[in-house]
Amino acid sequence: MAFTRMTLEEVLASITDADRERLREAMANTTEEDIRRHMIEDGEDPDAPLPPFEPPPDAKAIRARFGMSQVAFAALLGIPVATLRNWEQDRVVMDPAARSLLKVLDREPEAVLRALAPASSGAG
Repeated sequence: MAFTRMTLEEVLASITDADRERLREAMANTTEEDIRRHMIEDGEDPDAPLPPFEPPPDAKAIRARFGMSQVAFAALLGIPVATLRNWEQDRVVMDPAARSLLKVLDREPEAVLRALAPASSGAG
């Protein structure tokens, strides 16, 4: 299956009034029972309590504690600088793996730094 790259503007321009109307109708006609049924079909328990909200780690504050530039911190984490900037400016939602990494880095920095350090060759 081939994928097509489109800008946000192209995607938005491709949405027709008919698409918008179908979406409006679907939203207006979706009942709580529909939502409950879909949750069960997806393997979720609609009666389970919601997990407590946990804000994402503050990437900028963690980086500041290390006294690192964005470039150096991104290199440490092995991510593009643009990704770090997006996290710091709340432009994107961090994926669960990134959240976990920053949470561990915040709580156990020495362990993470040891784990992320280049491996010694040990050859010889």
